Amino acid sequence: MSAFAQHLAFAFRTGIRNRTLLLLNYLFPLGFYLLMALLMGRINPLFPPIMLPSMITFAIVASTLLGLPDELVTAREAGILRSYKINGVPAVYLVIIPALTTGLHGALVSAIICLTGPSLFGASPPTDWLGLIICFAAAWLALAGLAVLIGVISPSTRVTVLWSQLVFLPSMILGGVTGVPADLLPEGLQRLALLLPPTWAMRALNGWPMSGVLGASSTALAILVAGGLLAFGLAVYLFSWDRHSGSRRANPLLALLALAPYVVGVLLGG
Repeated sequence: MSAFAQHLAFAFRTGIRNRTLLLLNYLFPLGFYLLMALLMGRINPLFPPIMLPSMITFAIVASTLLGLPDELVTAREAGILRSYKINGVPAVYLVIIPALTTGLHGALVSAIICLTGPSLFGASPPTDWLGLIICFAAAWLALAGLAVLIGVISPSTRVTVLWSQLVFLPSMILGGVTGVPADLLPEGLQRLALLLPPTWAMRALNGWPMSGVLGASSTALAILVAGGLLAFGLAVYLFSWDRHSGSRRANPLLALLALAPYVVGVLLGG
């Protein structure tokens, strides 16, 4: 446990000292938050009530999907993961620790957003802080799980960019993260959006924390937790110490199973 804590502390400090991770964990989400608060808050009267859920979701998406996969692939290509194996570090640590540190950074950014949004930009404050914490944790679990799975199955950093953007860009448009309500989209696009974890993260964060009613987020929470646990499990199962070891247990296409909870969400109609 002591080694785990030391590894976690080191990874957390790296997320601040590394310029790329600092950008993705803090500067990018906070800069986007200020831009959206100053612009959308003035021109879109529907934005202030969903400002906190959308900006918290964006912070989680940016730090996980845009930061985690590249970090894992870079470490594998540089032989760092192999050195961990030689020193007896379990593969599960190398999957969980980067995700945990990203969650800690995301929690700090979300705290800044929650503390400044209502007072500076007229955002609607949460009515249930416990609900906010639980929904944040579920959203982080789903998106961090998907991010580490992308990093585990990707053979290069170029491929991580492709897979990450395949989720990130549609989420900005279809998931309601940029302040456009999903209800305004055509029905076909609404159902497509249900395949994206950020859509469910928005539903969870815009439900229980803002209304104070657990039922408003129950389905989204269930899907996010199921998706996150499945993605983490697949990431551990498919983990490879280096690209030359040939130690992967199964075909990377097995990672598509991580979409199963979201497909169930589509079938249930959201």
